[in-house]
Amino acid sequence: MERLSRLDPRLPRHPLVQLATALVMGTAGGFAADALNVPLAWMLGPLALCAIAAMTGIKLRPMPWAREAGQAVVGLAIGLRFIPSVLIATMALLPAMLVATIFVIVVTMISAFVLRPLARVERTTAFFATAAAGMADMAIVARERGGDADAVAVVHAIRMTAVVFVVPLLVVAFGDDGGIVIADAAVQSSYLVLALVLILCAGAALLLKPFKFPNPWLVGPMLLGATIGGTEVVTVTVPPVLIILAQLMIGIALGSRFQRDLIFRLPRVVMAATVTTGLLIGAAALGAAVLSHATGLSYATSFLALAPAGVTEMVITAKAMHLDTAAVTAFHMMRIAVIAATILLTFGIYERITRWIHGSRA
Repeated sequence: MERLSRLDPRLPRHPLVQLATALVMGTAGGFAADALNVPLAWMLGPLALCAIAAMTGIKLRPMPWAREAGQAVVGLAIGLRFIPSVLIATMALLPAMLVATIFVIVVTMISAFVLRPLARVERTTAFFATAAAGMADMAIVARERGGDADAVAVVHAIRMTAVVFVVPLLVVAFGDDGGIVIADAAVQSSYLVLALVLILCAGAALLLKPFKFPNPWLVGPMLLGATIGGTEVVTVTVPPVLIILAQLMIGIALGSRFQRDLIFRLPRVVMAATVTTGLLIGAAALGAAVLSHATGLSYATSFLALAPAGVTEMVITAKAMHLDTAAVTAFHMMRIAVIAATILLTFGIYERITRWIHGSRA
């Protein structure tokens, strides 16, 4: 009995074993999803299986820097198609991007008012838990202002995972193929050239990090890819196997994010997060109809552009459906940049509205 009492159900314990377990489960999830013809099998399969494993108490550890490497590969692949004509067409959407960003800010603020009574959290926690920004950043800011960082992290993890899983399935099931197919380069780039370019991608991402640029591991390689694609100084192609590996690493990282103890400790927060995530997806679906009508973008592209989740996952979905990846990327980058720059201003507005509605007890 004493020996059994010392056993920790949350095995394995050693970091290397946790890393190997995550890779094995992620790969198994990818193969299983691919065999079942699940859309984006190599991202959604690993995400689902790793999330289930984490929730059962199995400790998983994503490979260090693996998600960043996956983002860099996706960023390079997207950047290579930012030829001048695509860039001009994307810049013409700037007014729509600003309006869409304001729409997202308003919708997430409304969701904070919904989350607060459902989760029984105070206003600071509710606001930063629903803000359409990075989980780590929002948890830190919430803690600095007296909020519950754990509750913020739980809501963001559920929102990110649910949107990444649900939105691609909806787009593939009900959306039309965009028909945007990028022809392979006439000359396949050598693996040496590709390796050198990927090293430069890492350098570009690291250069952006000190400037607090949103999502540098996607944007840096994307800018480098756009430079290469526009100047044609070298021929670079990203092989499909690298895109699969990128999806695998991203899926494992997202699925391993769940903390079983934290989620079971905050059941009301989990319930409220599920409700508000559904509201955000519904709002994005309705907003996409307006955006599509106003801009001429396809409905599926507009939906991905407004989806309240990570830009990398939405861009991967757009690429798989041959949609306008440049537009999806631009809308998300505008949203991330504006929200990062105005989050405290928006929080001040939210506090004033809260006091006006609820009085000093808010």
